[in-house]
Parts: sequence; C-alpha cells; structure tokens
Amino acid sequence: MAFLSGSVKNKVVLITGAARGIGAGLAERLAADGAKVALVGLEADEQQKVADRIGPAAKAWEADVTSWEALETATDEVAEHFGGIDIVIANAGIATTGFVRSVDPAAFEKVIEVDLLGVWRTFRVALPHVIERKGYLLAISSLAAITHAPGMANYSAAKAGVEAFCNSLRAEVAHLGVKVGVAHPTWIKTDLVDSADTHPVFGRLRSGMPGLLGKTYPLGVALDCLEAGVKRRARTIHVPRWVGALKLIRSFLPPIVELGARSRVPAADRAALEDIAARGARESAVTGHGGRAATR
Repeated sequence: MAFLSGSVKNKVVLITGAARGIGAGLAERLAADGAKVALVGLEADEQQKVADRIGPAAKAWEADVTSWEALETATDEVAEHFGGIDIVIANAGIATTGFVRSVDPAAFEKVIEVDLLGVWRTFRVALPHVIERKGYLLAISSLAAITHAPGMANYSAAKAGVEAFCNSLRAEVAHLGVKVGVAHPTWIKTDLVDSADTHPVFGRLRSGMPGLLGKTYPLGVALDCLEAGVKRRARTIHVPRWVGALKLIRSFLPPIVELGARSRVPAADRAALEDIAARGARESAVTGHGGRAATR
C-alpha cells in the first residue's frame, strides 16, 4: 500500500504510552484524520477510555514496553486485527526526579529501561510489519536530549540515546523504504510535567529555569507539531521550532547550565536529602501516573 505524503487515511498507527497526554491526544488526532489506531501501554483502563472516545477506529492492548514477550504479542495482534502496521510512534516514557548521589537506584534505572530500551524494543518488534508497508517510525525524545539539567541525569541520558538511536536506524532502513523520525518536545502540560512541578524540591528547581527553557506549552502545541510531522514522515520534529535552533549551539549549553546551577543546586541538594529522609527514596523519585505504573 503506497504511503501518500500528507495523509494518514486508512493507515494503521501503533502508539505506545497512549493512556493520556501526548499519546492519547495524538491517537485522537490521527483517528480523526482517518487512521486506525492501536493503543499500547500499561494503563489498560485509561487506554480503553481513549479507545472508547475514538470509536471503532481504535483498539487498546495492554503491554509493557520493557517486556519482549508482551510487545511481540501485542504487535502481532495489532497487525492481525488491522491487517498490518504502517506507522509506529514510540511515545511511552516516564521520568523521575533526583540527584545522582541520592536518587533511588531502581527508579533511576527504570527511566532508562522504559524511555530508551523501550523504544529499541518497540521498533525492533514492529520493524517487519513497517518494512512490509514501507512505513514510518517516530520516537518521542525531548528537549532534555539537548539541554541536560541537574536532577534529570537519567531522563537526559535516555532521551539523548533515543536521538542517537534514531539517527543510526534511519541510515540502516532507508534502502527498505522506511522513514525514521525523532521528536523533541519542550515542557508540555501533561500529567508527567504537572507531577514534576508539584515535587517539593524539583518543582522549584524547574520553575527557576530561565526564559523559554522553563516555559510550559499547552498540549495542543505539541499535538499540532507532531500531527503535521507524522503526516509528512518528518526526520525531526521540534516542539516548538526554537528547540531545533538549540541543536546548533548544543556544545555551548553544558557550561551555561552549570553556571546557572551554581547558585541553585546546593540548597536543592540539601532539600532532596531531607525529602528522601521524610518520604523515602522511591516516593521522592517517582512522578506521574505512568511512572507509578512502571515502577510498581
């Protein structure tokens, strides 16, 4: 089936992490444009609510992106139900908060397992189906892949890894007619960001980020950019566009971040230790419904 640029009509789109936020919103947008959407993720009840809102063009599957068996089963069932898979959007992602010296180790590593290895597993399992349709793979990275803030070492590393992974994969599958894209959203008003903002230590640290680097954008801004990018099978999607400009100066960003951290991190470091003592390392680290589901 030919992939017409600018259209997702009758295309089968598999989206991971589709229970809420970007994943759910993008599923609704693409279904409204004529796509058939498969919602894959941990939060089965929430995903089913999204599928019910969309109607017959959507179906939900419960699967953990860190499980080969669960992903393979879900992907095969999606292909059988819809007759194939044209587009895969690896959106499943979680975040924790914490400094490297004191963050809960299991919560820290779970972010890398979900946000980076989850993308690799999702794409690897789905590739045979996408190759057959000469389709499109899109991974959701982040502004954090470009600007590496304190308290986000695992998230920044995972999202930078996603970008590098997609760049390599793109060159590997181009001759097969498959396009690969990577998206870099800044702070978007989702459950994940809202939860981080209410953290007693790291919410204040994030709110102190200067200018555009600390600005939170409505979900609709991200959905507009991502929907347009999926339709043109874009290699990069920046949300919003100024994020792309940061790539041109990314080698200068770490010293700038370090300079800004000098006056803010010492107090936050002490506050983080106090929060861990009061609430426990795991509770202090985990943010968002998705994060809680993944680290149960």
